[in-house]
Amino acid sequence: MRFEDYRVFKTALGGRLLQFEIGKVAEQANGAVTVRYGDTVVNVTATMAKSPREGIDFFPLSCEYEEKMYAAGKFPGGFIKRESRPSERATLNARLMDRPLRPLFPKGFKNDVQIVATVLSIDHDCPPEVAAMIGSSVALSISNIPFEGPTGTVVVGYIDGRYVVNPTTEERLVSKLNLTVSGTYDAIMMVEAGAQELSEAEILDAILFGHDEIKKIVEFINEVVGEVGKAKAEVTEDGIPEDLFAAVREIATPKMRDAIHTVERQAQYEKIDAAYADTKEALEERFPDSSKFISTAVEEIMVEEFRNMILDEGVRPDGRKPNEIRPIWVETGFLPRTHGTGLFKRGQTQVLSVLTLAPLGEGQTIDGIGDETNKRYIHHYNFPPYSVGETRPMRGPGRREIGHGALAERALLPVLPSEEEFPYAIRIVSEVLSSNGSSSQGSVCGSSLALMDAGVPIKATVSGVAMGLVESYNEATGESRIEILSDIQGLEDHYGDMDFKVAGTAAGITAVQMDIKVHGLSKEILEKALAQANEGRAHIREQMELEIKEPRAELSPYAPRIITIQIDTDDIRTVIGPGGKTINRITAETGVKIDIEETGVIYIAAPSMESAEAGVKAIELLLKDVEIGEIYDGVVKRIMAFGAFIEVLPGKEGLLHISKMENHRVEKVEDVMNLGDQVRVKVVEIDNQGRINLSRKELLED
Repeated sequence: MRFEDYRVFKTALGGRLLQFEIGKVAEQANGAVTVRYGDTVVNVTATMAKSPREGIDFFPLSCEYEEKMYAAGKFPGGFIKRESRPSERATLNARLMDRPLRPLFPKGFKNDVQIVATVLSIDHDCPPEVAAMIGSSVALSISNIPFEGPTGTVVVGYIDGRYVVNPTTEERLVSKLNLTVSGTYDAIMMVEAGAQELSEAEILDAILFGHDEIKKIVEFINEVVGEVGKAKAEVTEDGIPEDLFAAVREIATPKMRDAIHTVERQAQYEKIDAAYADTKEALEERFPDSSKFISTAVEEIMVEEFRNMILDEGVRPDGRKPNEIRPIWVETGFLPRTHGTGLFKRGQTQVLSVLTLAPLGEGQTIDGIGDETNKRYIHHYNFPPYSVGETRPMRGPGRREIGHGALAERALLPVLPSEEEFPYAIRIVSEVLSSNGSSSQGSVCGSSLALMDAGVPIKATVSGVAMGLVESYNEATGESRIEILSDIQGLEDHYGDMDFKVAGTAAGITAVQMDIKVHGLSKEILEKALAQANEGRAHIREQMELEIKEPRAELSPYAPRIITIQIDTDDIRTVIGPGGKTINRITAETGVKIDIEETGVIYIAAPSMESAEAGVKAIELLLKDVEIGEIYDGVVKRIMAFGAFIEVLPGKEGLLHISKMENHRVEKVEDVMNLGDQVRVKVVEIDNQGRINLSRKELLED
């Protein structure tokens, strides 16, 4: 079969071949590309609806990241054996695709756009999410879909003091940084990172290092567009009539000013809604059939007033200075029977983080195409409708909940003790009880408190803060005014230009997430935002440590007790027993839960230390060798005509001959003992076949 329009473009990325194949598959999409990176293959399509969607005030973009189990040579789990709902990793990767692209579509563009990245083959040394993100930029750029890209994406690692582009699997294991950065040729658009307490300067250098690589990718994509790109469709937007806008300004401006200066969230939003309704009612007769124009005009006036107040007056909606943090209140031990709790409140944002400890076997098993198969630490984030005073159906977690949970998990992971130090699986659930901005960082703070409350020996307190930005650019002069905001609330997140979340300890940063609504950020803005975030985190951490400064010395009495012992791998079979008989007996007798690793490490979990120690003793007895001359309290297991078999240690029996039962002649074994009797005996011989001979007679003579 001939593919007349089939083209292949090749370059290098991180020392590996990056290849775009265009014109072979998915010909009916507006734009399509098959990205090959090493042996990773991702097909990416971009499709646009033929007409705008009516009655909406947002851009309807959807990004999908499809994992196919065959890409990793696996069968899907479960009974159906078919891929179903996206994994959490797929959801997070779909968010990564969306975030740098969304700000780059023209204002007023309302056609549905769908980007689908399908992972067809996976090479774990070549991240498929990078291929998907680059592929989404290529598919959009070569299509007729209006798009102000292209963008490029890389992952940056930090190993032995040097930065690495798209680290391999082995390199990721020793890297102190896992940073995904995306941007255009001119500016950074998105940052997502987990770090091992790196400094602000190290994080900034990593971002800039990544941006240097991004520039090369963008230049390459532009070359591709120059050869196979389609002409872009025009975007038409009905402008607001000048007389209508003037009328709206006169009515709405004082109302919006009053609303913006209202501190309490519900009262503020009620005033905003009232301003919309009052303006429409006042102008509906004068400007019939102009409802959507009125709404748009009111929105623009709202944004204008919000920005002017911050840039001209240096005052935020709730009266704070740009670098000021809202009042903080914290509490630990909020729930009596859970293993650890942290209640964190900052302004009107309140998060309850609840921690549960369990044996390592209770950790999460991951069924996906990645190289991660299980998780010991799990963080879940819930955002119920009542937290913002709304009603809506209660369903499973959405992309936002999954994304915020992953961010908090990433922020706390570097301070957790190792499995050897603390052999527990850890689950934290952050329940957002009230939200007015930065609930994800509230969950970081609440979870740090919960860990210490539970007695988990974390290395340091972790605090987090969300930074915002308000920027005004004067096209006539080319000058730009900016104000960086610490601890943004809901209104500042909605109408501002940046949401930059930074979490970490006193020693350094552990997690970063940045999304922007403008066409990128400069080095100077990033540097200032990181420095201001450091000040904010320090203040928040000080307030947290007034409640609890270090982990409690003892675990909650309701948490399981776990003891770790090491046995020889040859003894694993002995502990398990035929068909699991031995391990099940120990579990039933002592009330413990036992997990055995292939390395011979045994984790014994129990509701109390007493039962845990009983489980340890049972295993030690099971593996203990019988010694000549030792005296044991055994149990009669079998009776024969010539004697009785006595279990002196679990699973180890010896023969007590009838002649050695008493210091006088015994005619019948049953005259002296019965099945189940406890008998004190002495080991007098272990022959060359390992058979154990016992004596009771010698003890009676003694």
